[in-house]
Amino acid sequence: MLSRTADSLFWLARYLERAENVARMLDVTYRMSLMPQMDGLHSSDWSSALLAAGQKAPFDLRYDEANARNVIQFLVLDAENPSSIRTCIRKARENARELPGAVTTEMWESVNDTWFAIGDLEYTDVSRNGFHKFFDLVQGRAHLFRGVTYGTMLQDDAYQFLRLGWFLERADNTARILDVNYHALLPTGGPVADTVDYHRWAALLRSVSAFKAYRRLYRQAIVPHGVAEFLMLCEDMPRSLHACYREIDSGFACLRSAYRSDLECYRLGGEIYARLKYGRIDDIFRRGLHDFLAQLVRDNETLGAEIAHDFLMEA
Repeated sequence: MLSRTADSLFWLARYLERAENVARMLDVTYRMSLMPQMDGLHSSDWSSALLAAGQKAPFDLRYDEANARNVIQFLVLDAENPSSIRTCIRKARENARELPGAVTTEMWESVNDTWFAIGDLEYTDVSRNGFHKFFDLVQGRAHLFRGVTYGTMLQDDAYQFLRLGWFLERADNTARILDVNYHALLPTGGPVADTVDYHRWAALLRSVSAFKAYRRLYRQAIVPHGVAEFLMLCEDMPRSLHACYREIDSGFACLRSAYRSDLECYRLGGEIYARLKYGRIDDIFRRGLHDFLAQLVRDNETLGAEIAHDFLMEA
């Protein structure tokens, strides 16, 4: 496969996954800001959303306050923000347009229709129609694209580069959102599991579609320790770090048969996967959850660079 094709497939998946992740996070943040017990709108909630998206610094350069309107404008509609939903969908469409021989007609139509559904929207349009409805639209379009991909695309090496993009981006999102929210929600100076804001932790689980799955598996009150274990180490939760890296490792295994078998990205991906597969949550807490997650985010970025070096246009 041409490195240019692999690059476009990889980033097509990453941009769509990023758009969905931003929509999930903002939907939960907006819902939480409207809860009566939250005493109205809190800027800290919106600041946490920016931190989880890795966009706090560029936001602060352009806005004075992290409120609902400013954050939604920046993370949803800002054409100059490379991680806004609008920009991600536009870039995903541009990458898909460069792949007439690699993506199916249904995949192209899914991305193209998504762009025409949201490409011209302004803040007043989103506000008038309802924020939740818009965020549902973005998530639904991402689900549709994955569905038609699974159902229509030949599962060859091109398909594996899509998988790598999906799960690398998803792992980054899960690590960031857990790290940011975990430290924001713990009581100051208190032990880890003494007190927990049930509604906020439930919202965190819902942001990764994991609330019902958590209750089914743990059958107990929502506690930080359990949420961290579930979102990091549970193999059966589709958006957990363990599940993401299992898929990445599986994708690498498929690529080994068609490309060199001694690439650095294989080694690093396998190392991270082993860390999550055999890790224990008590050991992670003893060593420091923030340090573990921060290291994983850095390793995730390094892995993306190694994939680019070994396979993509940047090589």
